[in-house]
Amino acid sequence: MGLRRFARERAVQFLFQHDLNPVEDLEAELAQFWESHRAAAQAEQRTIADWGEKAEVPPVTVEEAAIQAFAEPLIRGTLSNLATLDEEIKKYALNWDLRRMAVVDRNVLRLAIYEMKCREDIPPVVSINEAVDIAKKFSTEDSGKFVNGILDRYKGDLLRPARESR
Repeated sequence: MGLRRFARERAVQFLFQHDLNPVEDLEAELAQFWESHRAAAQAEQRTIADWGEKAEVPPVTVEEAAIQAFAEPLIRGTLSNLATLDEEIKKYALNWDLRRMAVVDRNVLRLAIYEMKCREDIPPVVSINEAVDIAKKFSTEDSGKFVNGILDRYKGDLLRPARESR
């Protein structure tokens, strides 16, 4: 799995957490989120390498820094466009109230629509494929189909090529 997939998964995890428990200080919330993931990565490194108690572990792995560098603009962009993204979801999620959707699905859709709408460096089909896979991994058995259906309808109204980035 590529670093961008991990970054998108982290972005969805943060958005999920923020959706359920919004904090006014976004900077502190992000710092705490990234620190918890760095600590988990360090613990995993220690386990994998079977390091002793005296071994030094770097404070941030290269991979963690790359994941954060890709994920954080996605998180910030999604949160700063939340009202618009939610309106788009309502428009394409026929007969679904936004608050009745699974929290994971709602945040996967927010992130994917943000990418498709605002990130012209990412082809829309990539955003859809990533969203479907993340929904399958973190949500219900039917979430992949649900997310794909909404995003496919949204893609149909985009005013840019679905398979190309700019």
